[in-house]
Amino acid sequence: MQKGELLLIPNLLGDGAPQDALSPEVCRLVCELQYFVVEEVRTARRFLKKVDKNIDIDKLHFFILNEHSQTENLSEFLQPALQGFSVGLMSEAGVPAMADPGAELVALAHRNQITVRPLSGPSSVLMALIASGLNGQCFAFNGYLPVQRNERIQRLTALERRSAAEHQPQIFIETPYRNMHLIEDMLAHLKSGTRVCIASSITQADEFIVTRTVQEWKKCAIPDLNKKPTVFILQA
Repeated sequence: MQKGELLLIPNLLGDGAPQDALSPEVCRLVCELQYFVVEEVRTARRFLKKVDKNIDIDKLHFFILNEHSQTENLSEFLQPALQGFSVGLMSEAGVPAMADPGAELVALAHRNQITVRPLSGPSSVLMALIASGLNGQCFAFNGYLPVQRNERIQRLTALERRSAAEHQPQIFIETPYRNMHLIEDMLAHLKSGTRVCIASSITQADEFIVTRTVQEWKKCAIPDLNKKPTVFILQA
């Protein structure tokens, strides 16, 4: 029996119509699937209805994969693919498997010789980088920084040293309600000449993408980033 594929489905970065960010081919492939691995069923169903208002949601099967999921259950999510049905892995926003629990499912698919097929769509990390004016030749994505302030400050200064040594932008994200705490720590503890890009609400009406040195940021009013999805980049 021919195995199904694991399709990596991009999601929107905010409000809007899927057709504004996803190609007709991606929308078509999504509508052909019966099995989905998602972080939250309610938002996944809402997204699929946006892709095709005529889709029969009740005939679809959803597996939940989030930070609370047990890794020993992952093999269950790939059973349809082993039986010949393709499975769609979907993130809450942007592309799956990047700072996302779906990465473990992708690794398991490779171990089971299941074809992994990434579908093109918006990635806030890459869109922030290419709009930042920082080095796009060599860069590092660090995911989330530590929650504890002292640990976060230590991590920031370590990333700054690494950036200076390797001429490498360091990209990271934060839980939106902690954005302002993060930028305050960056301006207080990074060197004045270090460049910092703030890329917030990418693709949305209130999109904000600006790169300045720490010294320049200190002279400006920082936009209200509270509860807004934001990507941060530093380059020393």
